Amino acid sequence: MKVLSVNVGLPREVMWQGKRVTTGIFKEPVKGRVMIRTLNLDGDQQADLTVHGGVSKAVYAYPSEHYDYWQSELPGMDLPWGMFGENFTTDGLLENAVYIGDRFRIGETEITVTEPRMPCYKLGIKFGRGDIIKRFLASGRTGFYFAVMRQGIVGAGDAVELIGREQQEISVADVTRLYSVDRSDVKSLRRAIQVEALPESWKGYFEHQLEKQAGE
Repeated sequence: MKVLSVNVGLPREVMWQGKRVTTGIFKEPVKGRVMIRTLNLDGDQQADLTVHGGVSKAVYAYPSEHYDYWQSELPGMDLPWGMFGENFTTDGLLENAVYIGDRFRIGETEITVTEPRMPCYKLGIKFGRGDIIKRFLASGRTGFYFAVMRQGIVGAGDAVELIGREQQEISVADVTRLYSVDRSDVKSLRRAIQVEALPESWKGYFEHQLEKQAGE
């Protein structure tokens, strides 16, 4: 497992459907090594902090393995590393085998998996097409966010080492499935809300789903 590319970008203004929008989704690969801090990487910022960024979304990773799928889905489109707004383009880390609470070491940095990425309209801006949002979520190829437990410097080519895992094994793919496909899986919902690393917003959503199931 390793980091193939480290990508950063500062917010910029763009026109979208006749409106001026500020977005930080435009990321480009960095040459050399970059400092990862509690809220983001040096040279990287999020535009709308109400839905992006924060401690639980400090770093976004997207598996390089998904690029071939999207190239077949979007023939003729240029898809450089960082196209999905990810900070890390990774190799060997897939949503069904990465668990919420997994702790990884990358160089001197330690990070913890917190949640899958839920796409917003700004992904449509990046791709120039609104349908990418539904297609992205339906594909299950969401990538995942990290919280930074220990700050440090990282670079392309760095190995990603698993150093810890929670007892409640809820994968990134499980969270996406419980959100978009199988909201009646009571057993998995109950397990998910026990995962310490899962953000409170997700736990609240899943608790609401459990309440709905109990009331039916």
